[in-house]
Amino acid sequence: LVLSYIYLHNVLSLFPWTRLLAANLLQYVITPLKQIGGAVLGYVPKLIFIAVIIIITRYVLKLVRLFFAGIEGRTIEFRGFESEWARPTYKMVRLLIIVFVAVIIYPYIPGSQTDAFKGISIFIGIVFSLGSTSAISNIIAGYMLTYRRAFKVGDRVKIEDIVGDVAEIRIQVTHVRTTKNEEITIPNSVILGSSVINYSSLAKEKGLILHTTVTIGYDAPWRQVDAMLLMAARETQGVLKDPEPFVLHKSLDDFYITYELNAYTDVPERMMKIYSELHQRILDAFNEYGVQIMSPNYEADPEGLKIVPKDKWFSPPAKPPE
Repeated sequence: LVLSYIYLHNVLSLFPWTRLLAANLLQYVITPLKQIGGAVLGYVPKLIFIAVIIIITRYVLKLVRLFFAGIEGRTIEFRGFESEWARPTYKMVRLLIIVFVAVIIYPYIPGSQTDAFKGISIFIGIVFSLGSTSAISNIIAGYMLTYRRAFKVGDRVKIEDIVGDVAEIRIQVTHVRTTKNEEITIPNSVILGSSVINYSSLAKEKGLILHTTVTIGYDAPWRQVDAMLLMAARETQGVLKDPEPFVLHKSLDDFYITYELNAYTDVPERMMKIYSELHQRILDAFNEYGVQIMSPNYEADPEGLKIVPKDKWFSPPAKPPE
């Protein structure tokens, strides 16, 4: 830079038209540097104020985080405030503190009162408001779902036609792992506008009722059918003995009676396997006692019963249990 100045000064001094520029060249360079230095010195008190506010805010945020960590870890308890609310509430409080501090230090930022700075702020605000409509709606929906306690991580839920376990709850989306080990990302705004079935919320306390229906002809005694269905339920792993399973007679149709078997379980995450084993037990029970299941519908009595005799239960390639 020094060599460039000397070169320009000497060259510009050679010509009458540029001698005045050469004489003032040093002043042209020094003047903006003086203005910059003066502006920096003038802003030193404001910069010190901003630094103090930032340091105080940092320790306040640490204290707030420690407080909500105590609530999440159940070392601090408030009546009516659930521990799973601690993390989202901390994020909300942290955002409010940061916004409040930004409003305080805004007038002390260098150039904040200039028209250029104001124009940039307006432009950023317009871009943010136009581009983040869906994001903001998902964030609001995420907080509403948290405080409604619709579900928590690990719960077996059904959202629209998706059945699975809640793997992770984020501010904008919820991750659900299906029974086929598929991870589905659902926007929180979609969940807020849909009906959510939570299979786990009451399963541990009162038990989840699993139910399935069979249609049996009028020639089968209903007491016998009830006994076989209850026997199948009691032999199924995962079905609770207390409360006991029960049978409802749903309807008296044209060709058959519709029976509904209801059984309690406290492991909703195994409900698909329990359903499968329950259906197997029902088939075995009805085949063993020679009662025909009347599904699908029929219009005339067949010559023989549509059942599988016990000696055919393990026809090849099936093998009997060891």
